[in-house]
This record gives sequence, C-alpha cells and structure tokens, in this order.
Amino acid sequence: MPEFVAPVAEWGVAVIEIVGILIIGVFAIYALMVGPVLLLRQGKADLIFREIRQTLGRGILLGLEFLVAADIIHTVAIELTLESVLTLALVVLIRTFLSFALEVELTGRWPWHGEDHRDTEN
Repeated sequence: MPEFVAPVAEWGVAVIEIVGILIIGVFAIYALMVGPVLLLRQGKADLIFREIRQTLGRGILLGLEFLVAADIIHTVAIELTLESVLTLALVVLIRTFLSFALEVELTGRWPWHGEDHRDTEN
C-alpha cells in the first residue's frame, strides 16, 4: 500500500467521526429546543415526547452510520489486523442491534417490513 494512504485515511476517519458526533449532537440539541416550543404551541405532552424521541433516534441512527463508516475505513486502510477486524465485527454487530432496536422504537415495526405492512401478531 502506498505510504500516503494511511495519513489520508487517518484524516478521513477523523473527519467522518467528527461528522457522526456532530450529527448526533445537533439532533439532540434540536430535539431539546423543539420540545418546549411544541409544548407551548400544542400542549400535547405525549405526542411531543414521542416526536422528540423519534427526532433523537433518527439522529443517533444517522450518526452511528457515519461512525461505523469511519471504523471500517480505519480497519481496512490503517490497521488491518485480526484484532482490529474482530473489533470491527463486534462494533458492527452492536450497531446493527442498536439500529434494529431504534427502528422498532421509531416506527413500531421491524425494518424488513414494508411501509404498508400492518403487524397483526399479538
């Protein structure tokens, strides 16, 4: 591998990680700022709570995607060892579980169910 790839990949990883962290942070701040405004306008605490959770959940999902992308680049381009690959596999497994859990929380259905699918199981 050419010598310039590792430094460029390190910078790219750092930028992508910062973007992921900023996305999560911005969504969190946005959710916290919008909540009181909606409460004053609509006054329906249950609906507002649900909307804040969904906004924050979407931000976490999007931020996690960037963080995993950074981990993949780091593992492949910078530190390709058995330990780093196993660590990446564990991170991706945990992230996948979190994504499924958040998706179910946000939409009330499994990610592989279509938009029009109504879950009738009890």
